[in-house]
Amino acid sequence: MSLHTRTKRLTVPQLVAMKGQQKIVSLTAYTSSIAKLIDPVVDFILVGDSTAMVGYGRASTLSMQLEEIIGHTRAVVDSTRLACVMADMPFGSYQESHEQAFRNCAQVLARTGCDAVKLEANKALASTVEFLVARGIPVMAHVGLMPQFVNVMGGFKAQGLTAETGAVIAEDARANLDAGAFSLLLEGVAEGVARQITLDSKMPTIGIGASPACDGQVLVTEDVLGLGGEHLPRFVKRYADVGAVISEACAQFADDVRHGRFPEARHCYGL
Repeated sequence: MSLHTRTKRLTVPQLVAMKGQQKIVSLTAYTSSIAKLIDPVVDFILVGDSTAMVGYGRASTLSMQLEEIIGHTRAVVDSTRLACVMADMPFGSYQESHEQAFRNCAQVLARTGCDAVKLEANKALASTVEFLVARGIPVMAHVGLMPQFVNVMGGFKAQGLTAETGAVIAEDARANLDAGAFSLLLEGVAEGVARQITLDSKMPTIGIGASPACDGQVLVTEDVLGLGGEHLPRFVKRYADVGAVISEACAQFADDVRHGRFPEARHCYGL
């Protein structure tokens, strides 16, 4: 495992400059403890709205609230010093109007200190991306499988499997890049489509279930560590089963307490 040699937080322009130079590494975080651990080894940390499912056990990302994403992002920023930090804008926080989007995105940047925001943005929302970028808010545009569109898409299904649907994704990507997005996140996109978008784009593409053809990859940290439950997306490699370690440690603690082997408080505090 290699650690970064940089001493300051990676900026958005520096991240963009990595296109064609080196692969970009990213993981998610929504707590201080995880953020501190991954900070030295990733290029950017995404505070995803997947927090709704991973952190709160909800059925989808749709219930994530703006105040929740602000709280988690602030914790991640305050706990790190090297990785660029991006906040996922929750469902309903930017779709209504350009003004609503700017007001909420500006609040996220101002209150958390994060470096950029991510929006699930098809072609129809590209004008929102343009409005934000023109007013100083760096935007990563998320295309392909968009979890906030789950009810329209009919579930979490791979996208771009036909020429027609692949063309739609490519058009979404093009519109957002033309609008000024500094990067694209491609989720659940067929490899051929992801490869072509990456080749056509002057900005970095980050894949999640979109093949190694992208300029970088992001995964949910809990999936990588075996903390995401029994269901593991097919594109995820589980690098450790930390969940099993935690379960065993807690079981040993419980057994010690029940059998009187746990140190008494006076011993812990030197009394």
